[in-house]
Amino acid sequence: EVQLVESGGGQVQAGGSLTLSCTTSGYNFYDTLGWFSMGWFRQAPGKEREGVARISDGGVTIYGDSVKGRFTISKDNTKNILYLQMNSLEQEDTAMYYCAADNTGRTWSNPLTPGTFTYWGHGTQVTVSS
Repeated sequence: EVQLVESGGGQVQAGGSLTLSCTTSGYNFYDTLGWFSMGWFRQAPGKEREGVARISDGGVTIYGDSVKGRFTISKDNTKNILYLQMNSLEQEDTAMYYCAADNTGRTWSNPLTPGTFTYWGHGTQVTVSS
């Protein structure tokens, strides 16, 4: 069973930066993070879970419109860690951030939707103040 643990959340002023990490474990012998597509989602109170970014097993990235140009997703396959570098943070970025893993190898028509991921972490809170 793949386990995902997010860290790096906190409170930051608008315009500031944070880097989130997602430590992964529980792979089968033949699996590594390099076989997984990984993603970051966020959910603010009263809102639906929103896709933030996704990185394929080959390193191809896509971003939600609201974070393009400000956030960068990356992964270290040797350390099995996923990252989300967040710059120019805005109050609207305040949410619980979740990492997710997809080991199906499928090509999805809507790859930034929650249903395309199999495994989820418990989240880390990001709060952006004015």
